[in-house]
Amino acid sequence: MAQEKSIEAKGVYRNYTLGKKQVNVLKDIDLEIYRGEKVFLCGASGAGKTTLMYTLAGLEEPQEGKVVIEGEDLYAMSLASQARFRNSRMGFIFQNYFLLPEFTALENALIPGMIQQSEVKERAESLLDSVGLGDRMHHLPAELSGGEQQRVAIARALVNSPSLVFADEPTGNLDSKNGAEVMRLLLGFADELNTTVVIVSHDPDLAQLGDRSLVIKDGRVVS
Repeated sequence: MAQEKSIEAKGVYRNYTLGKKQVNVLKDIDLEIYRGEKVFLCGASGAGKTTLMYTLAGLEEPQEGKVVIEGEDLYAMSLASQARFRNSRMGFIFQNYFLLPEFTALENALIPGMIQQSEVKERAESLLDSVGLGDRMHHLPAELSGGEQQRVAIARALVNSPSLVFADEPTGNLDSKNGAEVMRLLLGFADELNTTVVIVSHDPDLAQLGDRSLVIKDGRVVS
């Protein structure tokens, strides 16, 4: 049986204009990622890996090319449809956590479900318990360590049971011990739920934990 494609990019170009200068960040990207794969985007700083992740996730529209997510042409949708699609199918984890400071850990984890207006409190509580925060879910972000805040971000990303999770340097602000634990939790959930995960990382040791790595150099996938 053929593998189910989760993400497909065809001839993707992404450019920026800086003053009078045109910067070509992504150049003719073609790739396929399959359902349940854990794929790391690797490369030097400025290679284009974060821009590629954002483009695959519907956050930065390419000037040319097509991104197909689970059979849907992402950028052929209206902006409102794209937003609904992301909320229902995707979870996001960022280096800087982006937790709302006035919300507790539980309230932060509930945000995607609140947008969907679905009853997800029990799932959020269960996820926070699974990441070791069962006794701290009513704490504010300022009362949590960096590693704990990133665990809240994992729970938030998974609360809607997305089929895809995008993570941009999720361990970048953590020490090696906390970083390894956060990655273990994320990849463990991905295995359990058969979730496709795309992770931007500069750490080759962490990248070895995935199913494969895509190395980005000068805006192109080179291996």
